[in-house]
Amino acid sequence: MSAHSSDVASKPEGQAILVPQFHSSSAMVVGGTSGVGLATARQLALAGVPRLSLIGRNIERGKQAREDLLTCVPGLAVHFIACDANDLVQAQHAVAEAARLMGAVDILINCTADNARYRPEPLLRIAPESIAPTLLSVALPVMQMSRLVLPLMQARRGGVILNVASDAAKVPTPGETVLGAAMAAICVFSRTLAMEAKRYGVRVNALTPSLIEGTLTAAHVQESGFSAKLFEQVRSMASLGVCLPDDLAQLMVFLASPAAAKLTGQVISVNSGISAG
Repeated sequence: MSAHSSDVASKPEGQAILVPQFHSSSAMVVGGTSGVGLATARQLALAGVPRLSLIGRNIERGKQAREDLLTCVPGLAVHFIACDANDLVQAQHAVAEAARLMGAVDILINCTADNARYRPEPLLRIAPESIAPTLLSVALPVMQMSRLVLPLMQARRGGVILNVASDAAKVPTPGETVLGAAMAAICVFSRTLAMEAKRYGVRVNALTPSLIEGTLTAAHVQESGFSAKLFEQVRSMASLGVCLPDDLAQLMVFLASPAAAKLTGQVISVNSGISAG
């Protein structure tokens, strides 16, 4: 720790910290059109968050997700904003539009760990030219979205940022050299941002699941080959049962709630006992 780090992280004098209450909060869920993101949006709405913005690339899936949430919670103010979070211009537009539509962004969920296009393989089988795109597509959206939303939360003196990574960040796993490195970047980013943002009342935590059933990523990695064998082994280690999207969503709702107002800078595994740490 540097000599001046405590000064950087200290709370500005005379400025009260806001702990967002669900009934008056607005949430932005990046990757909120399917899987864990959609499950989290649904659970937030059921918990009383009245305004939601779903961010995703697939317009049809986004429209369907919005309809699903309205069916689940009639009267919910829910918007879909088409955006590729890897693209800075699109990300800037999405954040500005979400703030305009909802009036604020109190909760940011980054569920964009885009390994749906990445299948675990030993490093020697990975094309060198695919390494940089994988690193960027997994880690960059989380960093960009957090950076763009942070000034909004700073101005309101409070907020919550939750980032989804993977246990590949913690557990060295054959076939996940590049993916693990990208996920580790998300985890260190989250912990460091938590130390920077606490002075503004902004809490930052990360979740690192392993296999999650019923997601596009799970379907992709279990299709065939090395990754299918890897995740069959992972499945056999899930003594408490393979996780479902709602298992992650319920924890994220807790972490976003006032009940977790003193919890920040943590990287939490939800993996049914596949690993510990």
